[in-house]
Amino acid sequence: MKNLLLTFALALTTLFSFSQDSKTSITVTIDNVTSDKGTVKLSLHTVDTFMKGKGLMSAQSKIKDGKITVTFENVNPGDYAIIAFHDENENSKMDFRENGMPLESYGMSNNSMAFGPPNYNDAKFTVADKNLDLNIRF
Repeated sequence: MKNLLLTFALALTTLFSFSQDSKTSITVTIDNVTSDKGTVKLSLHTVDTFMKGKGLMSAQSKIKDGKITVTFENVNPGDYAIIAFHDENENSKMDFRENGMPLESYGMSNNSMAFGPPNYNDAKFTVADKNLDLNIRF
């Protein structure tokens, strides 16, 4: 009976350890923020949420010496994109000029900065079974 309980406990431990390994983390660093005022806000998106509203996960960070680092935990495998902006006035939204040009610095994964609004295919990356480290430039 003792061996049966020990075997059962070992099987459960193994099962739970495998299920935790299926999710990964994405660590994002931005090291060219122009000032330490405000915060940097980031959001993790799929093709369905990109530029259409709230992302799957959001994070924000205070800025120290023009740099931030944020980690998105427990991300399922798949394709994603990250959008980030410097919310210098801390009003929790991206501010724009009258002509539609952004007033605050922004960037996205893969650092694609074409004219016009960000494009998901330019920003997308794949999460598999390894943790990722990304650097976004404003």
